Amino acid sequence: MAQNKGDKKIATKALIASLIGSSIEWYDYFLYGTIAALIFSKLYFPSGDPVVGLMLAYTSFALPFFIRPLGGVIFSHIGDKIGRKKTLVMTLSLMGGATVLIGLLPTYEAIGIWAPILLIALRLIQGLGIGGEWGGALLLATEYAPPEKRGFFGSIPQMGVTIGLLLGTLSISFMTLLPNAQFEAWGWRVPFILSALLVFIGLWIRGGIDETPAFKEAKESGNISKVPLIDTFKYHWKEVLIAVGAKVVETAPFYIFGTFIISYATGTLGFERSSTLNAVTIATLVTTIMIPFMGKLSDKVGRKPLYIGGTVAMILFAFPYFYLLSLDSVLWLTVATIIGLGIIWAPITAVLGTMFSEIFSTSVRYTGVTVGYQLGAAIAGGTAPLIATALLSAYNNSFVPVALYIIAAAIISLIAVSFTRETRPIDTDGKPQSKAM
Repeated sequence: MAQNKGDKKIATKALIASLIGSSIEWYDYFLYGTIAALIFSKLYFPSGDPVVGLMLAYTSFALPFFIRPLGGVIFSHIGDKIGRKKTLVMTLSLMGGATVLIGLLPTYEAIGIWAPILLIALRLIQGLGIGGEWGGALLLATEYAPPEKRGFFGSIPQMGVTIGLLLGTLSISFMTLLPNAQFEAWGWRVPFILSALLVFIGLWIRGGIDETPAFKEAKESGNISKVPLIDTFKYHWKEVLIAVGAKVVETAPFYIFGTFIISYATGTLGFERSSTLNAVTIATLVTTIMIPFMGKLSDKVGRKPLYIGGTVAMILFAFPYFYLLSLDSVLWLTVATIIGLGIIWAPITAVLGTMFSEIFSTSVRYTGVTVGYQLGAAIAGGTAPLIATALLSAYNNSFVPVALYIIAAAIISLIAVSFTRETRPIDTDGKPQSKAM
């Protein structure tokens, strides 16, 4: 099969292009989530009630998750029709432009109501870009991968999520060393504007790779869907539902551990902002290291065992996580975040993309994995900090409802993944894999 005959050097180059481009896109995307809790509630959504301002900021954070499926539909259609590579250039350009403009946007004090309107518009453009990015980056890796290493290759784009969060958190942590007045005046803008340089690097790297072997083969054989979205829902609707459900436990806890924790720890528990950001940074570094090892392990033991193990661990850790946070110790804050985000979450996210790519046929794979992933993200991802903040406010700052929310997300995903078979022995065309050479 074409994807198994590619030169090792070319496959490695594609893997690097997938990782770097994905990291830049997620860096752009996560900058907003971090700054929403620290700055946007003050500068773009001013309110007499700090909780209302924070809720408005988190609402603006959540909105793009609902536009992401639209971006996924648009760009996955292009990806399944004209190719993965060209689509990834488009998504990276769109995301980068919107991010730089956010960094240049005047505040509410300067232009009034137009400030939050333009901020939300740019955030929605980011949503369109990231909606098409993930599926393309994933397929760039998995469709170049040797069958016996597809779990490892499929885990590498997932590192882009955590590397993007890591870069975003580090850049904000560095800028918070400024006096608070300077940070709020201009310091927070610097990481957004610097995105222009990162996007240029990403475009240069992606421009040097060829189209994936699997797509080339499909194009040569005429196996190109005329309307990928229609074919996806006509022939793969069950797989889409499985992907949506499986995404829930990967995305909701992630935004609890990585985004909601910033406002909860600093606002409710009284931790220093730097301590909270450092805890997230360390945990993100741990999970970034863990992901490729989990992907490699999935090539030996399978995708489902790792996914189910991580999901069950998520259920068991939901209450201990908040208990450790309540101990009012920076050490236990860091430990809790490392366990949740750094260790338990790693096997879930490491196998998710590969598992998705293996249940869809080549002709609709970009559309299938993207629609399933982005619908799941819209339902459970962007709303997670908003729901968690609302639950805290409604239940007198009790963490119990938020812990139950994490458990519910995990149960939904366990049910969804129970309807899919183990995909490790299956090649990307649905046939049993040949033995590794």
